[in-house]
Amino acid sequence: MSIDTTFKIVPARRGRAVKLSNGQALKIVNTHGTQVVDTWSFNAGNIKEFMSMEHHRAVTQSLFPTQGDLLYSNHRRPILQLEVDTSPGRHDTLIAACDVHRYALLGCKSYHDNCTDNLTAALAQIGLVSDECPSPLNLWMNIPVTGTGATEWGTPLSKPGDYVVLRAVMDCIVVMSTCPQDMVPINGTDCIVKEVQYAVLDKSS
Repeated sequence: MSIDTTFKIVPARRGRAVKLSNGQALKIVNTHGTQVVDTWSFNAGNIKEFMSMEHHRAVTQSLFPTQGDLLYSNHRRPILQLEVDTSPGRHDTLIAACDVHRYALLGCKSYHDNCTDNLTAALAQIGLVSDECPSPLNLWMNIPVTGTGATEWGTPLSKPGDYVVLRAVMDCIVVMSTCPQDMVPINGTDCIVKEVQYAVLDKSS
């Protein structure tokens, strides 16, 4: 099977789904350096098995995945590996995907683009439906945790061109959402949502 390694765009405020065979990889580039990307992965043969940050933390005993780490599913099996990370390595595993209710709590009076709906739309584009929105791996989201256990909304520590490579450990679907959060500064102090790039890499790449 030939692999299209051409870089594609996840537009600002939108989501995309990509199918990976075991051994293939997805390279995600933080084009502007400040964009958070909510990231999910589902077993291609059973959408009820998905990458689970709760289960991942229990296996790895760490809040922050680092280069080389396996990323675990709700069946406690590795589904992806964080093979390469050129950024400072601050990614979040605590914060749920934003949704319409989150923006309502922040004072938004009308519909606001959100990662939960982006997940639903991206899966629909490839003919799939998930009964739930799992807690995502929030690439480049900087959520400092204080000594008292409090969390803060930090700005990304990444720089333009930083990227990660996620290697599939089973046949899976990876969904990316350029987080539309523009009411707190998780996408930079300007609160402007931006696009990112991605490409599928072959097993030998």
